[in-house]
Amino acid sequence: MLRIAVIIPCYNEEAAIARTVTDFRAALPDAEVYVYDNNSSDRTREVAAAAGAVVRTERQQGKGAVVRRMFADIDADIYVMTDGDATYEAAAAPRLVQLLIDERLDMVVGARQTDADAAYRRGHQFGNKLLTGLLTRMFGRSFSDILTGYRVFSRRFVKSFPILTAGFEIETEISAHALELAMPTAELPTAYGARPEGSVSKLNTYADGWRILNTMVTMYRAERPVIFFGIIAGLLLAAAVILAVPLVTTYLATGLVPRFPTAILVTGIVIVAVLAFFAGLILDTVTRGRREMKRLVYLQQPAPGDPAPR
Repeated sequence: MLRIAVIIPCYNEEAAIARTVTDFRAALPDAEVYVYDNNSSDRTREVAAAAGAVVRTERQQGKGAVVRRMFADIDADIYVMTDGDATYEAAAAPRLVQLLIDERLDMVVGARQTDADAAYRRGHQFGNKLLTGLLTRMFGRSFSDILTGYRVFSRRFVKSFPILTAGFEIETEISAHALELAMPTAELPTAYGARPEGSVSKLNTYADGWRILNTMVTMYRAERPVIFFGIIAGLLLAAAVILAVPLVTTYLATGLVPRFPTAILVTGIVIVAVLAFFAGLILDTVTRGRREMKRLVYLQQPAPGDPAPR
């Protein structure tokens, strides 16, 4: 029998955690529900335990830190991750799990569908579309909702994922990990509702949006170094050409180079551009080796739907 774990990272969700735990226990009666509390100052821990969850604590602040701890500590065949704010459709969990098993996928994304204006804060939908578009351009393909907190994972996804981020950028890193290793994935639309009264979003629209964007650029530099540093080299060479045109024109007309500082600057820019290009080539070799190691760790785990060896 496959072991299913429902994992719920949460912080100050006293108003919603009992409903979240109860709904997912009803939807997946054979699953173990884990709530990882992230330094809540309310009664989240007590309420979650009373609702029937296994409650644990992660002291390092940030959703990414909590997910990293959950992935490391919990041993299961299938992982269902959701937020503790009771906004995700627990009744859809069996469909997501069954799709992962039937098609032997490594991740099924619960893409949020809602008609409730209160479900999203101002700017969140636009930001999600913008970041999703950027990820598509970076990796060639993406998901329709990269920031959803509702996902189902295989064991080999979880145990091959070296989480590096600590905050809300974790969802972006999860999506990039699946795209980087070309994992079999799918999406299913799921209902997304407004938070219960008393529950407040912890996401800061602008600060966390900037962190997510910065994470995407950092991942692109790490996963596509030839293109990243090639763009830098191209921009530097273009600047050097623009600065060099007057020098070359003057030299052809007079045989003199009157502006030596500019000539030295152009030479320096060209050297830096060449170094940037070769840095990209070298880092590409490192990236390929690192990706091969991730792939090998990924392949050591059982396929989706197969029980893990005990």
